[in-house]
Amino acid sequence: MGAPEVLLENIVFGESPRWHNERLWFSDWGANQVIALDVDGHHEVVVTVPSFPMCIDFLPDGRLLVVDSARRRLLRHEPDGSLVQHADLSTVSEKPWNDIVVDDRGNAYVNTIGFDFPDGEFAPGLIVLVTPEGKVSQVADDLAFPNGMAISPDGATLIVAESYANRLTAYDIGSHGGLGNRRVWAETPGDHPDGICMDVEGAVWYADVGNQHCVRLREGGEVLATVDLDRGAFACTLSRGDAPRLFVVGQAWGGPESRQPSGRVLAFPAPAPGAGKP
Repeated sequence: MGAPEVLLENIVFGESPRWHNERLWFSDWGANQVIALDVDGHHEVVVTVPSFPMCIDFLPDGRLLVVDSARRRLLRHEPDGSLVQHADLSTVSEKPWNDIVVDDRGNAYVNTIGFDFPDGEFAPGLIVLVTPEGKVSQVADDLAFPNGMAISPDGATLIVAESYANRLTAYDIGSHGGLGNRRVWAETPGDHPDGICMDVEGAVWYADVGNQHCVRLREGGEVLATVDLDRGAFACTLSRGDAPRLFVVGQAWGGPESRQPSGRVLAFPAPAPGAGKP
């Protein structure tokens, strides 16, 4: 797939990349910042949220949603620059909240790993549905460290990475946003999938921290491509349109308390552009 281009360095803890309005948006958890990055390397800090983690996605009207895990809430970035509470996640769980994906109707799916990481005793995680009005309801449970999530291009399927179960798990999305028909989308033997994204050919890319790579695979588990990093790969996303690229945020893993800026944003040539959500 070719050598990667380094777009940005000296990130403390990069996560949750999203392709939006021809820019790459991501969170620097270690610096408590959401950053928008142009393909030529220019970047700006869009908002600061003192939280860890703080994954992001966008409502259909373009407003940014930020998971404020420290305060167990979902924030919305308004056009005037203010941050307001979009939903109270503590009504379902006081455990750390993690990833988010938003569908075309404005429904947000947010997951919690279910225990205090890394020192707490393992417990299964869950997924909630947050409606555009901010109503929160649980729609899935019994997940082994739920991490990255993606919605298929037709809006019919939600896929979640179960990092501790070495697999991608899929659900049908119901007419009112509920999840059903749980099934294994693909096993990932030896890998612990973290952030994920989908492309127009229906394949999923997942990032793996420990094995320092990103893998593209079909439903059922056929591996189509692998790109290697010299540090942990935490999450990835794809550009749209011609000349697609796979953007990866990676850094040396020193635990949540690490503040040494080893993070990078890398761009690899990709075989197919992104599709679905995020």
